[in-house]
Amino acid sequence: MTTAATEHPLVRDVLDTLEKRDPNQPEFHQAVGEVLDSLGPVLDRHPEYPAANIVKRILEPERALQFRVPWQDDAGAVHVSRGFRIEFNSALGPYKGGLRFHPSVNMSILKFLAFEQIFKNALTGLPIGGGKGGSDFDPRGKSASEVMRFCQSFMTELYRHIGPDTDVPAGDIGVGGREIGYMFGQYKRITNTFTGVLTGRGQDWGGSELRPEATGYGAVYFAAEMLAVNGGSLEGMDCLVSGSGNVAQFTCRKLIELGARPITLSDSAGWIHDPEGITEEKLQFVMDLKNVRRGRIAEYCEHFSSATWSPAPASGKANALWALPAQAAFPSATQNEINGDDAAAMVAGGVTVVSEGANMPTTPQAQQVLVDGGVLLGPAKAANAGGVAVSALEMAQASQRVPWTAEQVDEHLKSIMRRIHSDCLEAAQTYGFGSDYRHGANIAGFKKVAGAMLDHGLV
Repeated sequence: MTTAATEHPLVRDVLDTLEKRDPNQPEFHQAVGEVLDSLGPVLDRHPEYPAANIVKRILEPERALQFRVPWQDDAGAVHVSRGFRIEFNSALGPYKGGLRFHPSVNMSILKFLAFEQIFKNALTGLPIGGGKGGSDFDPRGKSASEVMRFCQSFMTELYRHIGPDTDVPAGDIGVGGREIGYMFGQYKRITNTFTGVLTGRGQDWGGSELRPEATGYGAVYFAAEMLAVNGGSLEGMDCLVSGSGNVAQFTCRKLIELGARPITLSDSAGWIHDPEGITEEKLQFVMDLKNVRRGRIAEYCEHFSSATWSPAPASGKANALWALPAQAAFPSATQNEINGDDAAAMVAGGVTVVSEGANMPTTPQAQQVLVDGGVLLGPAKAANAGGVAVSALEMAQASQRVPWTAEQVDEHLKSIMRRIHSDCLEAAQTYGFGSDYRHGANIAGFKKVAGAMLDHGLV
């Protein structure tokens, strides 16, 4: 993104300094640029922020950890992976953010995710700071015993740095209920405590109802709020959904429930198009395929003749998934999956609303194409905040030792997503950005964190 805000002298100076200090962290630079792009009017109206050097302070993690994770495979061979935890900002509460196990994990990606998490968590209105972590370990193709040994080794170092009042990780890509269980068991074994140190736990041992569903449900609720303000609804819409993991699955479920029709899903190998719509029956097949058998989405077409499969495009190339005629889109796979050409195809195909279920799934160019094309764009830090919101609700339940019903959690989630939408829209309008939710989310989240940092003094 490039707007007049980016040209604010303080913002330009901060970006230049950041690129020199961290020259090989493009994902982090992108995430920072997207937030700072919104802050020019805020800094002009609030001289107390520049006076306290809040912007530069907020860009530096409070703590960035990297550690060795040795583990042994089933054949007895020893491997060494890298572990990370970025404890970025605790102005609003304990660090909160997921753990990602994927070969692409590095310091740049985790800093971008942790930086986004600061403002996403702030938007929930709940007392949680921002963090992120993970490893370049790839759980795909590993046996359950290998995954367990890795998780135990990972937690043997991580446990020193986390705690229910310090840092509360959750799951992310490659880290589901199985991995959370193995890590929690090791934490409990080492510390001799049973605490809410991880969220996403099994419901029989401290987890919350609707935690698996929360990110996908929240993204759909946010889209529904954007449409409602403009007199519309999701009912009857054809919806493009990318990914086929947790977020994509429950995005589909909520869309079906609200009368919309999801027609695509994808994984790293390719994507499927089912013009008849993904029904609840078909979704159950996908859940078994991905969550139990850990197969490829291409198998969907072997069971449902209405669907076709296409291979994933080469890196950086347009993805024909986004060119299909539809009215709504829910990118739920990974960062930067939608480029400018994809965005132009979405506008041409009739998409009127995009709600980001993944973290930073659209490039800056793509965002601008969508907004210029009149598309309602729900940015990730607002639209996919439902997951961390319910994680924070799980923390509350763990502290009380009292489980809530699914209906209670869902009402809280709806209320939180409604408030996030309202705060983003109000902030955008207050600072001269109309109904651009990108700027509204950045400003609303930043002001909450910046205010707390001022209250805490120079720390």
